[in-house]
Amino acid sequence: MSLALKNVSLCVDGQTHIYDTTVELVPSGFNVLLGTTLAGKTTLMRLMAGLVPPTSGAILFNGVDVTGVPVQKRNVSMVYQQFINYPNMNVFDNIASPLKLAGLTRADIRQRVQQVAELLRLDPFLKRRPAELSGGQQQRCAMARALVKDSDLVLLDEPLANLDYKLREELREELPRLFAVRERTVVYATTEPSEALLLGGYTAAMHEGRITQFGPTGDIYRHPADRLTASVFSDPPINMVRVTKQAGQFLLPDGVTTWDVRGPYVGLKDGTYEFGIRPHHVHPAGNMADGAFVEGQVHIAEISGSESMIHFDLLDRPWVSLTHGVHAFGIGERARFCVDIDHSMLFSTQGDLVATMAT
Repeated sequence: MSLALKNVSLCVDGQTHIYDTTVELVPSGFNVLLGTTLAGKTTLMRLMAGLVPPTSGAILFNGVDVTGVPVQKRNVSMVYQQFINYPNMNVFDNIASPLKLAGLTRADIRQRVQQVAELLRLDPFLKRRPAELSGGQQQRCAMARALVKDSDLVLLDEPLANLDYKLREELREELPRLFAVRERTVVYATTEPSEALLLGGYTAAMHEGRITQFGPTGDIYRHPADRLTASVFSDPPINMVRVTKQAGQFLLPDGVTTWDVRGPYVGLKDGTYEFGIRPHHVHPAGNMADGAFVEGQVHIAEISGSESMIHFDLLDRPWVSLTHGVHAFGIGERARFCVDIDHSMLFSTQGDLVATMAT
């Protein structure tokens, strides 16, 4: 089943919520919508489902224009972050409700409900009502109802956000395998770049109602089309600094700090660029003598388990170092960090990707 949007836009009360969007999703696979809150992910999914009509453009299922077809006449399932269940039904009947409407036999219903209940760890709770469940269990019930229905299109709007950590990790691995054996298109919205990478498939990076890039998830992570897409696909935010390439070196704006140019950057013409690197490739320098270094004033130092996140200013720009191990710094302290250029990206001053060494 294929889903394509052709020049789709949405305006409400004179405000544009989705700008002109043309994209063809991957059939029978995972399509991730990645973006921050208010990037337009939920709105775009509601357009795909037929819950709201677009202001312009067309929505095609298997090449057929269904723009004016109401959601009730489409074979679509949708799961929201906020769980929705029938309070007067037990878990079994909640999950089974779309199958009963479809007219399946009692034996088929029981088999399919049991299968999805086991996947989502709900089999001990099938006789309970939603009010007797925890929040995470209620969300699993809502998800099971969507999964058990044999829909052509499944829309998952941050469905794991309210689940406990262990179950969330398990389902991130299980969901792609579950849908891999069924011919359906899956759209999964998330704010977390790490979740997009774990799910794989294809990703549409979104920012303020626009898709900035769509393609294989790993390719977009390693080769973002522009600085905006790179920022969408980085949490904490990607570190940026303006550099000048000249005489085989990058010169930073302080006029003192220099880094050796290597790899694909060597063949670029001299001039000014925006240098980008993700926080987990910036490390406290300690006693290191060789490499590319920066120095800045520490503003926040967070130690969480086995990781340290250090926020510091580099030439009036906020930078973050995220590394394994415990690295203690005092607030206001001047600290030295090593920049792993072999995992960096270079953009034009207009924001387009020029070259990358990111892996």
